[in-house]
Formats: sequence, C-alpha cells, structure tokens
Amino acid sequence: MSGLVSRMRAWVGRHFDAISRRYFISNGFDGTLTSIGVAVGSYLSGVPEGVTVVKVGLGAAVGLATSGVWSVWEIERAEKRIELAEIETAMLTGLEGTRVQAQQSERRLRSAAMSGIGPLIGIILPILPYAFAPATVSMLGATLAAIAVGVGLLFVFGAYMGSISQQSWLVAGARMGLAGLVVAVINIALPG
Repeated sequence: MSGLVSRMRAWVGRHFDAISRRYFISNGFDGTLTSIGVAVGSYLSGVPEGVTVVKVGLGAAVGLATSGVWSVWEIERAEKRIELAEIETAMLTGLEGTRVQAQQSERRLRSAAMSGIGPLIGIILPILPYAFAPATVSMLGATLAAIAVGVGLLFVFGAYMGSISQQSWLVAGARMGLAGLVVAVINIALPG
C-alpha cells in the first residue's frame, strides 16, 4: 500500500499544484461523506430500488461538482486578479496578455476542474453498488458496500495527505476513514 501511495503522490505532485490538490481532497471528502449519508438515509427510508439511490447520488454529484467548479472559479478569479495587480504595482507595468497572466488563468482552470472532479469521484464510487440492487445485491448489501467504498476512499485521501505532509499515511488514512463511519453512525442514530 505504501508503494501505491508513493506513486500516487509523485504523479499528482507532477501534474497539480498545492491549491488544486487541496480543492480536490476537500471536495472529494465532502462528496464522499455526502454519498455515505445518501446511502444510509436511503436504506433507512426504505428506498426499494438501487436505481433511485443512484439517481439521488447523481443529483448530489452534479450539485456538489457544480458548486466546486463555480465557487473555485470565482474565488481564484478574484485572488489571481489581486495577485496580478500586486505584481503590476511592484513592476510598474501592466501584465495583460503576458505569460504571467496566462499561467494564472491555467492554474485557475486546473483548480476549478479539480474542485469539481473531487466530489464526482467521492459520490459516484460509493454509490455504484446500488446499480446492482436489488437484482444482484440486496439494498442492505449495497448500503454496506457503499459505506465500505466511502470509508476506503476517505482512507486513500487521508493516506495521500499524510504522505505529502510526512506523517504516517496509515494514521492519516485511518483518521479520514473514521469520518465516514461517524457519518454512517450519526445517520443511523437520527430519529425517524
């Protein structure tokens, strides 16, 4: 597992800056916890078919992905404009149409894309077992599988973050995975 985490860290490090990685992990975390909540809530509400849970999950994925892309696009647009203005002031010249401006635009696009991809992965992967329910797997089985996939995905997010911050990837992964179990237990404990 350590080798996989190292290879993943190296690949991501080559292709994405720290801000993009943060948006991906943060929104992936949100999406995964949302999918666990959707899974447990659907089962406890007596949803009879997995296709309904998949539809609800996809609706949540679209909402969170759109939120991630749109909000980060606007946030980074404002932040990059501030940065560019500060550089222009220091250099006493405009940077419109320069490589600096182009790089900022590319980073903004990359950050917005990663912000949207995170919740898509975080929701779609855990919800996938419902595509086979109840024909191949029971609704309870799909729910347990969704929780397991969600916790596993959270573990991977945590292991990655632990490895890049030179912490124990195992401990960091376990801490993130625990959040998925907490969401499942809270949903079970809710009245009604």
